[in-house]
Amino acid sequence: MKTVLIAGASSGIGFEAAKLFLKNGWRVLAGARNQTRMQPLAELGAEIFPLDVCDAQSCKDAAARCDRIDVLVNCAGYGQYGPIECVKEEDAKRQMDTNVFGIVRMVQEVAPIMRKQGSGRIINITSCGGMATTYLGGWYHMSKYAAESLCDALRMELKPFGIRVIAIEPGLVKTGWEAITADHLERAGEGTVYEADCKTVAAVYRAAASWDAVTKPETAAKKIYCAATAAHPKARYLFGFGGRALVAARRLLSAGIYDAVMRKMFGLKVTKKLSGTA
Repeated sequence: MKTVLIAGASSGIGFEAAKLFLKNGWRVLAGARNQTRMQPLAELGAEIFPLDVCDAQSCKDAAARCDRIDVLVNCAGYGQYGPIECVKEEDAKRQMDTNVFGIVRMVQEVAPIMRKQGSGRIINITSCGGMATTYLGGWYHMSKYAAESLCDALRMELKPFGIRVIAIEPGLVKTGWEAITADHLERAGEGTVYEADCKTVAAVYRAAASWDAVTKPETAAKKIYCAATAAHPKARYLFGFGGRALVAARRLLSAGIYDAVMRKMFGLKVTKKLSGTA
């Protein structure tokens, strides 16, 4: 029986990925800070445990749970949106610590195990937002650009040891990320010159939770499972609502036009049109 260790398995993509691996007969080690949310996974056969990717000892304890790990899936992450100058330094550091150093800590613990066994796959959930930046999402996008570069570096470093590194790059996925991001955005902009724009963009993300076109987490889970089991997995899997379009726009448009498009995209008129209420 093959073993997968999933960091960030309490909700969204990580939760659905754990279910899919269990369905296909894998031993699933599911870690997250919220134990209560993982109880359904335990009932399905997963081994659940507390895991905080911002804590080095927690990551060490997670990796020590078994002698063999065939696949590591790094799903832990969130979106700290808000104007660059308005997001508090401690919040910005927490964003980078979770979305970037969280991956690093897990890799530092799991890579030696995979190297010893001569094989393994490390699958990191990055984002289309690691290749293109949207309005008022600077700190989040910085973390995802860093995660993309991290995947490239690890892929080169670990390949000689039989370890493959794969980036999963979803567009907008309906995981509850939208509401959390909107809350962060409004708090960061409150009482500043950006307040009106922050409220407008936050409204877009809250509305997105009801859009049928937004990618379901089950779809992302299938991409992860494909990356884990394909004989020749791709280095990157770009998919999901708005993902390819956003990346294409960033590559094809001039900086000035791209910036204008991003600001216009996050207007309330666009929100109403996409939600079918225009």
